[in-house]
Amino acid sequence: MYRMTLAALCALAACVPAQRPAGFRDLSVPISSSTAFDPARFQGQWQIVGAFGDAARCGVLDEEWRIGAAAFVVTGTRCTLSGAAGYRTAARLSGPGRVLRDGPGGAEEIWILWVDADYRVAAFGTPNGGFGGILARPGQARDDLITAAREVLDFNGYDISQLQVLR
Repeated sequence: MYRMTLAALCALAACVPAQRPAGFRDLSVPISSSTAFDPARFQGQWQIVGAFGDAARCGVLDEEWRIGAAAFVVTGTRCTLSGAAGYRTAARLSGPGRVLRDGPGGAEEIWILWVDADYRVAAFGTPNGGFGGILARPGQARDDLITAAREVLDFNGYDISQLQVLR
């Protein structure tokens, strides 16, 4: 009787679909931040020109990253349930190519996965895959650089079929 019950439970367990990660990244794929990240070159105006999921519904959003006394001061717009909304927050360096950014749900570590040599386009994401995308300097979102950023996101486990490039 015990073996029949165990066999029935195993058969039922096989019918349950595998749990899908909550984010946009395959968590079994290693992820790495850019060790060549230069905070001084990163400061300035950026636009979010690639986003995953609901973050893309607001279109291109602006951000400005300025180095403050102990952290970046980031101002811009973010996509909320009711549309685009302005924000101002701090982003402290937490490692090579990593910033700990204050947000509505608490602090979150964002990794700069890649930035081109001239700091025109960058790919970013979170290790849990809940957030990621492509940043570009205004007017600098060349197709070849966007393609490179997409490839970096893909290499780091992001499902780029869910990435929306915004123009």
